[in-house]
Amino acid sequence: MENNIEEVGKKRRGRHKNQKKEFVIKEEQTKFFVDLSHDKESLDLIFGLLRKCNEKDFGKEILFKDLCLYAVSKLTDKDLEKIQEGSLSEMEKVQRALDEHNKKTCANLSLGEFLVKKLGIN
Repeated sequence: MENNIEEVGKKRRGRHKNQKKEFVIKEEQTKFFVDLSHDKESLDLIFGLLRKCNEKDFGKEILFKDLCLYAVSKLTDKDLEKIQEGSLSEMEKVQRALDEHNKKTCANLSLGEFLVKKLGIN
């Protein structure tokens, strides 16, 4: 999925704490490309599914597009949450834990203070 999501807002120099990114989907996009050249396991899975789907005597050839459209319609909110969770870096997960802790305890710990507390370092 190249260039179908664009970050909104002006670029500012330097680090900006707790700045939430906003994305806009470009709905005029009509083509999507999936590069699996460095993901042999996923590529093997897809080819296996295509072979299995096309082991039939009648009907047109089933394409990757057909698999994708069917699979996308089966995604649940729970699946989307897992995908979102998988998109987070390690530091984003730490920052989220810090934000949740500060909100829950009405504190305003820095990242260092939070890590010292969580790791039990004196």
